[in-house]
Amino acid sequence: MDIYSWLLLISFILFLYWKTASPKKLPPGPRPLPFLGNLLQFDFYNPLKDLQRIAQKYDPIFTLYMGGKPMVFVQGFSLVKEVLLINGTEFAGRPQYAIMKAINKQKGVVTAAYGQVWKQQRRFLLMALRNFGLGKKSMEEKIQDEAAYLLQIFEENMSVPFDPLGFLESAVANIISTIALGKHFKYDDNTLRQVLDLIHENTREITGPWAQLYNALPFVRRLPLPHQNVFKAKEKVLAFFSKEVEEHRATRVPGVHRDVIDAYMEEIQKPENKGSSFEEEYMLLLVTELFIVGLETAATTLIWGLLYLMAFPEIQEKCQVEINNVLGNNTCIKYEDREKLHYTNAVIHEIQRFANVVPLGIPHAPIKDMQLLGYTIPKDTAIMTNLISVHRDESQWKYPHEFNPSNFLNEKGEFEKPEAFLAFSAGPRVCLGENLARMEVFLFFTNILRRFQILWPDETKAPDLTPNFGITLTPSRFKVALKCHQQM
Repeated sequence: MDIYSWLLLISFILFLYWKTASPKKLPPGPRPLPFLGNLLQFDFYNPLKDLQRIAQKYDPIFTLYMGGKPMVFVQGFSLVKEVLLINGTEFAGRPQYAIMKAINKQKGVVTAAYGQVWKQQRRFLLMALRNFGLGKKSMEEKIQDEAAYLLQIFEENMSVPFDPLGFLESAVANIISTIALGKHFKYDDNTLRQVLDLIHENTREITGPWAQLYNALPFVRRLPLPHQNVFKAKEKVLAFFSKEVEEHRATRVPGVHRDVIDAYMEEIQKPENKGSSFEEEYMLLLVTELFIVGLETAATTLIWGLLYLMAFPEIQEKCQVEINNVLGNNTCIKYEDREKLHYTNAVIHEIQRFANVVPLGIPHAPIKDMQLLGYTIPKDTAIMTNLISVHRDESQWKYPHEFNPSNFLNEKGEFEKPEAFLAFSAGPRVCLGENLARMEVFLFFTNILRRFQILWPDETKAPDLTPNFGITLTPSRFKVALKCHQQM
């Protein structure tokens, strides 16, 4: 290249730098680099500290660039409430990232674009969940049966300290599986274990640096880089669910709905749905998404719960005393008992608040140009609602920065949920499985507490409460020691 070519190239790069460094009407933020944006300015393996550092300068709203695309972060309860609730419909869109398009083809419910197709699919899924027991006694009985089986597995393994994660994940996965697939798996089922491991791998990878490079730089998408692992894992997961669909096709009886797959197949065959969004590829992705979302939030909350109970044994003891005093010799804990177990219910909610299982929520996007705190947010711009900042908002919580169940107790010691509790998000995009997850967490948690004393087995060091970043925040693997607290 001659000197004029170099000068032209440098001028072009400087022009791009100026363009990306001077976004019109968007919230301020760190100056981005050409092509890469702000990708090099924070740790994608655990960006929360860097986001907190940036937020301290630009709070309560700032812009980061993922390559050439802006991403607006909103902080604190007041502004997050405006996005999720006050203007919830206007911000109910989803940004369409390249890697997510490649994975789910803009189908499903969680990440699909806002519109008539999303409404249609969401309406079907809500109806199906209700038909298969959501909010009914039959669902509670399924969870109670699974809790009893989980306690049995715990007892069989309690002679030495053990890692509880696999057992908890299998228990939660079985609840989702009975709804979606009409099937119950044994806890040592290798096929289920492989699928759960692949799901975890993908939820980590799609927030990592290689996935962000995939989104930002089109020329890297076909290269044999680590982002290809996401697609390999996706194909294996889809193969598992495809096999389930084929088994249903061979055994289903028209008019009889054993699970979501049967119900969806019936929907496809309705004459009025011919040419609609009800088709087999959508069914496969919807069931996969239901399984993933249903597993991640509840199982992760439960594993954090065990860790916090070991880290704060005095809180664990108070829960057990309350359960024994209130329920006595009742053989079965019911979901309605949460209304009498004020302290235990407060502890469960405090685990969800403090652990912040889904720290940044699922990205939102305005469905039209919107004003937010005086800034213009163009249609389809990614909006990240920092739920950690909501759950640590000093104007909303009595003890925002410490693990303290009193955050959910009033002066009378009764359970009271503050408005700023957004563990399941809020508004039009609120988590579809919120009621199911609440029931699962309460019944599994209280049954474990009632049967066992949960002890930290390593006297040489304290429990590690440092989270590992992904779509969900997870603790590092650990072991528990159990002692029977009460024979049932």
